[in-house]
Amino acid sequence: MRFAAIGLALAALAGCAAPGSGPGPAAEKPAYQCVLPTEQRMLVAELFFGRDRRGHGAVSDAEWTGFLNAVITPNFPDGLTVFDGYGQSRDPATGEIGRSPRVKIVLIAVKRGPDVAGRLSAVIDSYKARFQQRSVGLITRDSCAAF
Repeated sequence: MRFAAIGLALAALAGCAAPGSGPGPAAEKPAYQCVLPTEQRMLVAELFFGRDRRGHGAVSDAEWTGFLNAVITPNFPDGLTVFDGYGQSRDPATGEIGRSPRVKIVLIAVKRGPDVAGRLSAVIDSYKARFQQRSVGLITRDSCAAF
């Protein structure tokens, strides 16, 4: 009787496992549904642009605005949002933690397409080359959006 109760409890708990989390082939995830009927599936990209330059002055407001107008906007003309932020990162070569009180964060929601990765790479590569940056931070995620 005791083993039967344990067996029933284990059988009930087995139904709580996330799909695809058990042994065997991963189960298909159900398609994410947008909350509002006006939303559509989009890729959201957050880019983090440090403005400090070692051995040079900081990227000025005028230089940033010029880059935004000449590079980012032509690659993402449908719209974006720019935030000011504070950042810190570890230099992989030295282990030193650098701090930057002048970070620009750009949030872009864009329809997925075969050219999106190239457009993001063009923005990142251009900024790194123009302003002697080691990297530009990038976070991407699937989302829903309406404008």
